[in-house]
Amino acid sequence: MKTFTSDFVTTRGTRLHVRRWGRPDAPTLFMLHGWMDVSASFQFVVDALAGDWQVIAPDARGFGLSDWPVAEGKSGNYWFQDYLADLDALIDHYTPPREAVNLVGHSMGANVVCLYAGVRPQRVRRVVDLEGFGMAAMQPGRAPARLTQWLDDLRAPPTLNTYATFDDVAQRLIRTNPRLPLAKARFLAAHRSKPDGEGRLHLLADPAHKLRGPVLYRLEEVMAVWSKIEAKVLHVEAVGSPTLAAIAADVPIDKFKQRFTAFPDWREELIDNAGHMLHHDQPERVAALIEAFCA
Repeated sequence: MKTFTSDFVTTRGTRLHVRRWGRPDAPTLFMLHGWMDVSASFQFVVDALAGDWQVIAPDARGFGLSDWPVAEGKSGNYWFQDYLADLDALIDHYTPPREAVNLVGHSMGANVVCLYAGVRPQRVRRVVDLEGFGMAAMQPGRAPARLTQWLDDLRAPPTLNTYATFDDVAQRLIRTNPRLPLAKARFLAAHRSKPDGEGRLHLLADPAHKLRGPVLYRLEEVMAVWSKIEAKVLHVEAVGSPTLAAIAADVPIDKFKQRFTAFPDWREELIDNAGHMLHHDQPERVAALIEAFCA
């Protein structure tokens, strides 16, 4: 495995952990992980990169070794806009002011990089979106129930399971993704959990991420942001993606994906024998697509 170094960068009072692979003077790829994940998730793709790259991958706030501001009582819940602000600060920290960067995101991270590319179009050169679809459109009439649910959830904060051993964590990851080999699962388990001081292991994710926020997903606003992107966008999706099917629900897939017409320059690649965690299932294929697109 390629070795990484750890940085800690503080932005707006929150300390973010950042993994960096490669030489600082090499072409840069920023990689943002998905929900309930950590930056080490990109290790297999980094190992498969054939060229000379610097990869910068943060643990998002509330995940991994970054601060957990909600758990620490500094915030009521996590806001998606904070992920954009964190990325903005990290790009400023690691790159010159007028340099356009390459962004790669998986799932939640893909939604972050696509939104960022629309609000800072001059700062983004290429976007690679790994299984990022946005969420199902929500009608305004759902707002009262959503606010009620949020208030109820605040009274009973969510929790996460704990585990006896790292192998138990690895088996949990395999249950989620049956394609994941045991060796990879054990590697990820070591980076996604740590001892809790009471003889158990807890996942490196603030349980508050399971708290449903009070704001509806506004597809029209998201598409308006996407329409401002100047970079080329590559969408990479697993064939028969179960995540896409779950998000689309009873909306036909073709109709659901009409939202992508908002991107000025968008193209799609499909990967066989992969699920939502396609960067684990087919890292060589994902790495090759990233390199060809961002070269």
